[in-house]
Amino acid sequence: MDQATTPRIRTVALVGAAGAGKTTLAEALLHRAGTIPRPGRVEDGSTVTDHEPEEIARGISLSLGVAPLSWRAPDGETYDVTLLDTPGSPDFAGALDAALAVADLAVVVVSAVDGVQAGTYAAWRAAAAAGVPRLVVVTKEDKARADFHHVLEDLRTAFGTGFVPLELPLGEESAFHGVADVLSEEGLDYTPDGRHSTCAVPDDVAAEEHRLHDEVTEEIVSHDDEALERYLSGDEPSAADLERTLAHEVRDLEAFPVLVVSGITEVGVDRLADLVCELGPAPGDRPASVTAGATTVEVAADPAGPVLVHAFRTVADPFVGQVTLLRVLSGTIRPGDRLLNTATRTEERLPGLFRLRGKEHLPVDGAVAGQVVAVAKLTGTPSGSLLAEKTGPGAAMSAPVARPRPPVYGLVLSPVTQSDDDRLSAALARLTAEDTTLVVDRSSDRTILRGLGETHLAVALERLARVFGVNVTTSPVPVAYRETIRRTVEAEGKVKKQSGGHGQFAVAHLRVAPLPHGGGFEFVDSVVGGAIPRNYLGAVEKGVVEGMSHGGPHGYPVVDLRVEVYDGKAHSVDSSDMAFRTAAANGLRDALAAAGTVVLEPIDHVRVVVPSASQGDVMGDLSGRRGRITATTARDDGLVEIEAYVPQSELTRYVMDLRSLTGGRAELTVSPGTYEVCPEHLVTA
Repeated sequence: MDQATTPRIRTVALVGAAGAGKTTLAEALLHRAGTIPRPGRVEDGSTVTDHEPEEIARGISLSLGVAPLSWRAPDGETYDVTLLDTPGSPDFAGALDAALAVADLAVVVVSAVDGVQAGTYAAWRAAAAAGVPRLVVVTKEDKARADFHHVLEDLRTAFGTGFVPLELPLGEESAFHGVADVLSEEGLDYTPDGRHSTCAVPDDVAAEEHRLHDEVTEEIVSHDDEALERYLSGDEPSAADLERTLAHEVRDLEAFPVLVVSGITEVGVDRLADLVCELGPAPGDRPASVTAGATTVEVAADPAGPVLVHAFRTVADPFVGQVTLLRVLSGTIRPGDRLLNTATRTEERLPGLFRLRGKEHLPVDGAVAGQVVAVAKLTGTPSGSLLAEKTGPGAAMSAPVARPRPPVYGLVLSPVTQSDDDRLSAALARLTAEDTTLVVDRSSDRTILRGLGETHLAVALERLARVFGVNVTTSPVPVAYRETIRRTVEAEGKVKKQSGGHGQFAVAHLRVAPLPHGGGFEFVDSVVGGAIPRNYLGAVEKGVVEGMSHGGPHGYPVVDLRVEVYDGKAHSVDSSDMAFRTAAANGLRDALAAAGTVVLEPIDHVRVVVPSASQGDVMGDLSGRRGRITATTARDDGLVEIEAYVPQSELTRYVMDLRSLTGGRAELTVSPGTYEVCPEHLVTA
């Protein structure tokens, strides 16, 4: 692929609901561009962007697929277009975020059959939050029950104004054979090979097309004072003039063109490619934002400028190791360049550059500002890093910290063999470097992998076995129950052993009392008269702490305890640190048994964002989970934010249940809260 100039580069993220046809559309674009000889099929596992075994087995996109193509647009210029095919499942939203972080344009793919779905809402909100211009493509227009007009109405109902339909379908369902160009008022009739010829707009569409032409023209010129003045004076703008004005509105997020295609028959696909090039912003139209200290700096996409590169995604390749996807923000990079990671201060050498086309590596001699390329073995550069010239101005910059997708589901991992255990930590480190929405939790004696859902973790574990050769079994994450003493009690802990030679002797009198919730642990020394020598008091405290960690009568770690040692006995020969540690632990055990304990359960803070129509169902479900709702806030976008405190034991599979309850339109955040007394009828012996 010839190296493009920055104004002729487009990085396009295909986003939308799972099953909307994003991957099929990518195949059609690659085929029409001549990049592949024939389009692959999702059903056959033969597509370019869905090439991982886990994707082929499930028939859906699970990771970020990359595919470049060259397209000769009607302006006579050849454009370098990089397609970023994103998953539609909420379990793999990290790939969506990575694509939007570098995209010039988001193509929101909506099925003409299914209309606006939960994944459409999620993709639209994510693109809006990232400030990425959007173009909507209605796909599957050739399928049964396809309804373009209904989808257009759905879009306006869901997301408001700004939608500019540039095409109308000629025929629908199996009769879909072309499109009416609203701007030029011409029909485009397609042959079975996906090529079109110009024709008159059919009579059954002509009246609607002409009315729409007038509406769209007025909408477009209304954003340009000079064009509006000419239009009102009777000067009808040409289709080319309207496209130029519309391109500015797309860039400024004022307009969202709507097109209609079939990815299978390829009707309208070439027109989509044309408009992506002509309406989509160039890298120079939207400078990248980075931080320099506390200041946000805009970086112009200048091929001759200082080198600044965004490492936005890493991929674990079973053959070449770690592959890092790069977006060149400024300057030009070539194989052999040495760049500084501005976050880790690690110097990295670019051993070779290539373009990814699915699983293929296509070597290139360099990359200019705006292009997406890949490089292998940048082990010191995690996703989200910036690379810059060591002495250039970029060395003091860093990428803005992206809003993380907090994990909401976890599993305990148990290695199958000792060999798996030895390699588990390194493999998980590489897995989480590839997918930053995966989190490894080692806060206890267990290894817990957390992610965005059940399918997310299932795929991660399949990759753990296939790519890294590490096999594990899984189990649910145990609820982190704790217990504390019911009342103040005194106990004597002692050790008396004599077996020839030095024996073991220690006596510690303890007064054990509960502390308020969250009080932790308090150790008090009230010994007088040297009953316990000072050098053994530290051992007494250690013994108490060890006894607390070993658990109380219910087997859970003990918390919120005040332990006062007020008397004891020692022997000049037989006493030792170990004896007093053991005596203290025995005394604590006896105190807990005598006074009894209460079990404390963790109460998590839950934040749920749902459509207002689902508010009652969600609040009722939270109450049924023993949740205590603390706040509800109606937002301007028609969503409701619900905050509650819910026992952790009730949240094990809550993310999956919540998606089912809300049709997949909920956004969930769970964070640690506090501990409260668990109802006695729920305490297991």
